[in-house]
Amino acid sequence: MENYQTIIEVIKAELKEKYIIVRKLIDEDSLNDLITEPYKSKYAAMEILKNMQTVLLNFIDNMKPQEDEMTSMLACVYLNLGIVAIETEELKAGQDYLTNCIGILNKMEIKSNTILFMINALNQLGILWSKQDQATKAKEYLECAEKEFKDYKCLKGCNFNIYSMFNIFGIKDCKDSSPIEAIEKHHTLTLYYLAQIYGSLNYFIKSAIYCHMTLNRQLEMNDFDSIDWALNAATLSQFFMEKGGFRQAKHHLAAATCILEKYESTLKNMSLKTPTEDIEILESKWENFKHRSADINRCWAKYGILLMSMSRERLIFINENGEEKYIPKSTKIRPDDKSEISQECLDSLNFKIIENDLKPIADKITDKYLLDFNDAKGVFLNVQKWLDNAQKYFTLENQASDHVQIIQDMSQLYKYLAFFEENDARQAKMHKRRVDLLENIVNQLNEKYYKSICQQIWIELGETYSEILDIKLDHLKIINERPTLHMITRINNLIKSAIKNFTKFLNSLNEFSQNKFSEDILRPALCAYFHLGRLYNKCITSNKQLQFDNAKKSLDAYTFVVNYCKNDLKAAELMSVELNICKDFVKFLPIKMNKLVHEITKE
Repeated sequence: MENYQTIIEVIKAELKEKYIIVRKLIDEDSLNDLITEPYKSKYAAMEILKNMQTVLLNFIDNMKPQEDEMTSMLACVYLNLGIVAIETEELKAGQDYLTNCIGILNKMEIKSNTILFMINALNQLGILWSKQDQATKAKEYLECAEKEFKDYKCLKGCNFNIYSMFNIFGIKDCKDSSPIEAIEKHHTLTLYYLAQIYGSLNYFIKSAIYCHMTLNRQLEMNDFDSIDWALNAATLSQFFMEKGGFRQAKHHLAAATCILEKYESTLKNMSLKTPTEDIEILESKWENFKHRSADINRCWAKYGILLMSMSRERLIFINENGEEKYIPKSTKIRPDDKSEISQECLDSLNFKIIENDLKPIADKITDKYLLDFNDAKGVFLNVQKWLDNAQKYFTLENQASDHVQIIQDMSQLYKYLAFFEENDARQAKMHKRRVDLLENIVNQLNEKYYKSICQQIWIELGETYSEILDIKLDHLKIINERPTLHMITRINNLIKSAIKNFTKFLNSLNEFSQNKFSEDILRPALCAYFHLGRLYNKCITSNKQLQFDNAKKSLDAYTFVVNYCKNDLKAAELMSVELNICKDFVKFLPIKMNKLVHEITKE
C-alpha cells in the first residue's frame, strides 16, 4: 500500500510540473506568438496535455481502488484539451474532449468537488453549438449548466473541497480567483449566453429576463466595466419600453445613469492623481464617458418620446372605441405564451443592491400613461433637457448623422406635445417650431452625401406644414367667417411650402425605375403623391384657370396612386385607407374640372 501511495505521489508531481508548463504556454507564451504561427504555443500545450491524458488513463485503468482525485484530474485535462482545441479552431476535436470530460464527471461517485469543471465544460459546449448556429442544442447544454449551479447552491452548506484547474494538480500560489468565485463567474457567463440563445430562438422576454439577471449578478459580485454595464442596461431598457414596460425601462435607465455617475466620480479622483505620462489614457477615458453619457441621454429621450407617443395612441383609441373596450390603464409589459415568465417575475426586475441610489433619478419622470397637457409638459421638459445634453456631444461638425437624429427627435417631441395642447394657436406654434428646427438643419446638409436623411426631413416638413394647414382650416370652420386676404395668403403659403417639400422628396428618388418603387420607399412615395393630391385641392383662389390647373394637378397625383396600386397588390394593401380616398377623388375631380371649363368658356 505504501508503494502504491508513492507511485501516486510521483505521478501527481509529474502532472503538476507538466500543468505548470501548460498554463505558461497558454496564458503567457501564446500572447507573443508570431502572426505566421498564431497557435504555436497552444499546439505545444496540447501535446503536453495529451501526454498527461495518456499517463492518467494508464494509471486509472490499472488502479484497483477508486481514485476520484486522479479521475478528476483526467476530467480537467479533457476540459483543457477541449478549450484549447476550440481556440485553435479544431471544433470537432474540442466537442469530443468536452463530451469526454462531462462523461467522466457524470460517472464519478462524488461530483460536488468537480462542479467547476462540469459548469465550465457545459458552458463551452453551449458556446460551441451556438457558434455553429445550433441554438436548440446550445440551449440544452446551457440549461444543464444552470441546473448544475442550482444543485450546487442547494449543497452549499455541506463540507466539500471544490477543485479548480490549478489546485487539482497541487498548484497553490496562483493568481486565479478562488474556486467559489470562479463558479459564480461561470454561472454569470451561463446566464449571459442563455440570454443570447433565448433571443436567437425568439424567446424575447425570457432573453430580457436573463440579460437582467446577468447585469444584476455583475453588480452583486462587483465584477463589471462601468461603461459597458451602463450601455447594456440602457439597451435592455429599449426592449422593455417598446414592449410597454416603462417601469422596467425606467429602472434600467436610472441604473445606467447611476453607474455612470459613480464612474464620473472615479474619473474625477483619477484626474487629481494621474501622472503626466498617463494623461492621454485618462483623456481617452473622459472622452468615452462623455460619448456614452450622451448615448444614455438619448435613451432617456427615446423613453419620454415613446411614452408620449403610446399615451397619444391610447387616448385616440379610447376616443374612437370608448372605455368599455379593453385597453390597459397603466403601462405594463405583458408576458407572452412563449416566455414562461410570470407577471410577478416581470414586476420584480430590480437592482436591489443600488435601489436607494436609483429613486432620485427615476422620480424625475413618470412611467404612467399621460392623460393631459400637464402630464405631457412634465415629460416634454425632461426630454428637452436630455436632448440638449446629447446635442452638446453629437455636434453637426463632428457627428452629423447623430446630430440630425437628435433634431428629428426634438421635432417629434413638439409633435406629441401639440396633441395634448387644446388651444389651436399654441398647437400651430409648436408645429412651427418643428418647421424651424427641420428647415434649419436640412439647409445645412449636403443633399448628395446625406440624401436619405434629407428625404426623411422633406417628408416630415411636408407633413408638418400640412398639420399647420389643417389647424388653420379647422379654425376657419369654427369661427364661420369669410377668410381675410391675410388668412388666404397664409393658407396658400402653407400649401406651397408643403408641396415644395413633398416634391423635393419625390424628385430625389432614383429608386423609381421600371415604374416600380423599391420596397423601403414604396409607402413614403405613394403617401407623398396622396398629400400632393390633397394639397392642390385645398388651394384658395378666385381665378378659375388656376382652380382648373390645381384640380388637374390634384387629379394627376390621385390617379398616380390609384394606377400604381392597381398594378401592385402590396402597394394596395399598404395604402388601403388612402386608396379609397384617392378613388373617390378620381371620380369627383373630373366633374369639378368640367364645370370649371364651362365657367371659363362663358367668361
